Amino acid sequence: MRARAVFLDRDGVLNRAVVREGRPRPPATLQDLEILPGVADACGTLRLAGLRLIVVTNQPDVGRGTLALDVVNEMNLALKRGLRLDDVRVCPHDDGDRCECRKPAPGMLLAAAREWDISLPASVMVGDRWRDVESGKRAGCKTVFIDYGYAEPRPESPDLVVRSLAEAVPWILRTLEGISP
Repeated sequence: MRARAVFLDRDGVLNRAVVREGRPRPPATLQDLEILPGVADACGTLRLAGLRLIVVTNQPDVGRGTLALDVVNEMNLALKRGLRLDDVRVCPHDDGDRCECRKPAPGMLLAAAREWDISLPASVMVGDRWRDVESGKRAGCKTVFIDYGYAEPRPESPDLVVRSLAEAVPWILRTLEGISP
């Protein structure tokens, strides 16, 4: 039987994003990494339901040279350990690189699905930006948009709009319960 997963964007879903001029940015250091309220319990509930927890995060500041990959890896390891995540996938590229992994492309989700034997139609992508939702749709997942009212385009037709990961958990469990992997 194939696994089910909740794919999670990192900044703004698991940890607090730094918002500048209405746009979210990653924390600059491990010391700035702050797990959002309710996230640990939400991840625990999803894990107890037998769902894989896989982070898929764009980190273009690495490619731009404004954030070191070592710092990103430290933050990811802290989140992986602290929230008991199964996997963390990082795209260090910028839009100009035209890679297959940078959301809205579905590359990170597709690669994780192959490696973890995940049924994408029986999985959910949770994000706080249009790129996250679009990536989930392109991969064939259900989608959840955490709406912080950023000054940027909103996603088109997410399956659910909420204010936090914790708020999305009951819907995720109900939705995936009825879908066979």
